[in-house]
Amino acid sequence: MGTQRLSWLAHLSAWLGSLSLVAVLCFHFPEQLTSRDFRAVYSEAFARHLLLAGLVAAFVLGTLAVLRGRNRRVALFGVGTATVAVLLGGAGVPFDEIGRTPWSLGLDWFVVSLLFSALVFIPLEQAFGRIRQSPLRPGWRTDVAYFFASHVLVQLILFLVTAWTTQVAALVAFPALQSAIQSLPVWLQFVLAVFFADLAQALVHRSYHRWGWLWRFHSVHHSSRHMDWLAGSRMHLVEIVLTRGMVLLPLVVLGFSQAAISAYVILVGVQAVLAHANLGLRFGWLEYVLVLPRYHHWHHARSPDWVDANYAIHLPLVDMLMGTFRLPRDGRWPDDYGVLDPASVPEGIVQQHLMPFRRGRPRPPG
Repeated sequence: MGTQRLSWLAHLSAWLGSLSLVAVLCFHFPEQLTSRDFRAVYSEAFARHLLLAGLVAAFVLGTLAVLRGRNRRVALFGVGTATVAVLLGGAGVPFDEIGRTPWSLGLDWFVVSLLFSALVFIPLEQAFGRIRQSPLRPGWRTDVAYFFASHVLVQLILFLVTAWTTQVAALVAFPALQSAIQSLPVWLQFVLAVFFADLAQALVHRSYHRWGWLWRFHSVHHSSRHMDWLAGSRMHLVEIVLTRGMVLLPLVVLGFSQAAISAYVILVGVQAVLAHANLGLRFGWLEYVLVLPRYHHWHHARSPDWVDANYAIHLPLVDMLMGTFRLPRDGRWPDDYGVLDPASVPEGIVQQHLMPFRRGRPRPPG
C-alpha cells in the first residue's frame, strides 16, 4: 500500500482520538452528557469495549501515519487526544448507578454516530471518492458543529417535533384506515412508509426552494461548497424541526406501526449520509430506484438549470411523479456546489443560524 493511499489514516486517527476523549467525558458525567433513551440501546460493557477499540485504533493509525510521514501534525493530534483520554481514565472510568434526569445531552449518541460514520465513510471516500479531497476539507468544522448540535440536542428536537405532530394527528385521525394499514405485514408497511414520507419530504423540500421565508433557512444546507458524508449535517435547527415534523405527520396519521417507523428512521440516517457522500461509484439502473450520491449531488449543483430538480431523498419515483426528476444519462457529475450567490450565506454555525432573521436575506433560486 503506497504512502499516498495511507494519507487517510492520520485523519481517521484524529477523529478517533477526539471521539475517545469525548467518550471519556461521558463516563465521568453520564447523567448530564448521555441520553436516557439512547442508553437503553447499548450496555455499559459495549460502551467500554467501543471506547477501548477507539483508543487503540487512534494510537495505531496515528503511529502508522507518522512513520509513513503523511499528515504528521494531524496524526499527532489524534495520538495526543487519545493520550489525554487515557490520562483521564480511559475505558476504566468508574461510575455509580445513573440517576434519572428530566433533561440531558445526547453526547453518547453523537460519539457513536460520528464514530461509525467516520469508520465507514472516510476509508470509502478515500478509496472511491469522485474528488480527491481531505476529510478536513474547507468547511469541515462548520459541518461537524452541525453534526454535534443535531445529535447532542436530539432530546430537544424530538420534543419539539412530537409536541405539534401528535396534536395535529389527533385532529385528523382515521381509525379505520389506521387499522387497515396496521394489518399489513411490517415489510409492506415499511415500503409504504418510505413512499409517503418521501413524498411529504419532497413537497416540503420544494417549498423551501419556492418560498422566500423558507429558503432563508434551507439556503444554509445548500451553502456547502464541498460534498461528502458530513455535508448533509449542515441544516438550520428550524428546518430540522419543520422537516422532521412534516415527514412524521403522515406516518402517524396513517397509523403505521412503531416497527415500520423505526425501520424508516434507520433508513433516513443511512441514506441521508450516503446521498451526500463523495463516492464516484456508478450504480447503473439502481440510480433510478434509490436516491444515491450522483442523483442528490445534482440537486446541490451550483447552476440555475438545477434549482428545481431531484427533491426526493429516498425514491426517484417521487420526483418522477412531481415532474422534477433529472439525471444525466452520460454519467456526468456537477462541476460546482453551493448556493448561486455564496456571499449571501455567512460562514459558521452561529452566523448561519442568525442569518434568516436579518435583513438582506438570500432570495430563493426558483
